[in-house]
Amino acid sequence: MTSLFGVPVDAAYHVVTAISAVLTPIAGGLAVAAAIVVFTVAVRLLVLPFSYYAMRGQFAQAKIAPQVQALRQQYAKQPERLSRELKALYTEHGTGMLAGCLPLLLQWPFLSMMYLLFRSSSVGGAPNTLLAHYLCGARLGSHWLAGAGPLSVQGAVFAALFLLLGVIGWLTARSARRAAGPASGIQPAGVPPWLTSLLPYLTAVFAAFLPLAAGLYLLTTTGWTLLERAVLRRVLLAGPVGLTPDGGGAPGARQASDDGRPAGDGRLPRNTKASGGGTAPGGGTVGPARTGRSG
Repeated sequence: MTSLFGVPVDAAYHVVTAISAVLTPIAGGLAVAAAIVVFTVAVRLLVLPFSYYAMRGQFAQAKIAPQVQALRQQYAKQPERLSRELKALYTEHGTGMLAGCLPLLLQWPFLSMMYLLFRSSSVGGAPNTLLAHYLCGARLGSHWLAGAGPLSVQGAVFAALFLLLGVIGWLTARSARRAAGPASGIQPAGVPPWLTSLLPYLTAVFAAFLPLAAGLYLLTTTGWTLLERAVLRRVLLAGPVGLTPDGGGAPGARQASDDGRPAGDGRLPRNTKASGGGTAPGGGTVGPARTGRSG
């Protein structure tokens, strides 16, 4: 291992070892696995403020999604103009195209440390004692297709890991569709629909190439993300700002009509004629349409 990664991996080793020592009287042989879970939760608590602001940014993105789609259609043949217009729109609403990516980027070094920690036979010049620990009969340093292979106790543990990651991916995709509301049908430009549908399940594929300990980290952090998003969404909806993912503001706030004017303002949208008495699409009441002069 190079000196570049040696210091953080040594630090992760001492942290996980210390946590497992505290948990040993309670968890016994599962103390190291439990320590990885506690370590992951500590990392997520550390980046919680960034997760909050990232989700605010995602709410703002969902709010302006129809405007983004309209700009992409209007300036489809003018990429430079489109880039300027999108930048201005995102700046106006205090968000960006990469809103929500910061928590993931901040966690990446910790996942890398966990991967390297359980790939190293020695840490700080001493044997890596964490490699000798197990989770339900599978070594924490083992890989899915290595050692005993998939048709073994180790393979069964990995299969359970993949299944749980798949279930969390499905719940995450379902929650995202429900939270996005009307904006969920808008597909980002240049992104094929099959890729968008596949993204929530990539963690299960990724775990197949990681040590079991790193897979346990992934399972814990994705499960935490699912619960965290549900809690933060409630906090944001109940907050003084009254954010909603579909851009409606607080409950009971007026919604914008298709042409950009607030609903219920008593005016017809542009290019719309009333053919008789009744209610206009914008919410206002209109009288009968004017006819030509008689006689």
